[in-house]
Amino acid sequence: MRISLKLSTGVNTKLTANYNYPLSAAIYNLLRLGSQEFSTFLHDCGYKLNSKTYKLFCFALQLGEYSYEKDTINLLSPQHKLIICSPVIDEFINNFVIGTFEQQKIEIVGNHVKTVFNIELVESIPEIKIEKISKLKLLSPIVISTKRLYKNKLAPYYYRYTDDICEISRIINKNLINKYELITGISGINKEISFSWDEEYIKRADKLHKRLTRKQTIKAGDSSQTDIIGNLLPFNISGDKDLINTGLDAGFGEKNSLGFGLAQEYN
Repeated sequence: MRISLKLSTGVNTKLTANYNYPLSAAIYNLLRLGSQEFSTFLHDCGYKLNSKTYKLFCFALQLGEYSYEKDTINLLSPQHKLIICSPVIDEFINNFVIGTFEQQKIEIVGNHVKTVFNIELVESIPEIKIEKISKLKLLSPIVISTKRLYKNKLAPYYYRYTDDICEISRIINKNLINKYELITGISGINKEISFSWDEEYIKRADKLHKRLTRKQTIKAGDSSQTDIIGNLLPFNISGDKDLINTGLDAGFGEKNSLGFGLAQEYN
């Protein structure tokens, strides 16, 4: 299920450019107002399968007009939107909505900047169901990674859209299977999707020298800060509709609970 939050700020309000992590923390705080127990479980434990942990929610912040100033975003218009999705309706969606009515604002603190978004309206978004083949656009970058040796240590390697598409498709497929098994409780399924980037979009972006990867620093300024690289461009997906719809409900790729991998139909 998807919900949309209509947000407002003052004109020329500042926002940290690395807002994903503090915004995720703010979402947990709202969820806590609905259910302290569930918020603690989701934050500290999550849903586990095959040594992997999933939070089964995703979000994307859609800003109005804005400009960049180094590590800060200058919000030039007052109206913004936050889209959140999760297949865990009773516990996540319902408790989060309770939290929005309790607090009626979202506070994001990062890079020594505090930004307050007032929640003006909360509404559900009509359900998206893909039947077979579709082109999707990303509302937040998709993250796909593996572990590789770097300076004699295993370190995350984040796939770019220029990397091996067969390996990217395999990783996304496995990720969706795990999420589907957690959501349904069905194990040992034999389902498959095929994933590819929109090559025409890439060609147009190349001509315009438009960047299709995005870097977000998590815990910026902290000793444990880390950079995550995502891809922000449309993609084609086909195959099993259950897996495709799982991605629409829970997010595609990794780091969904940090605001990566939210997609919708490309119109």
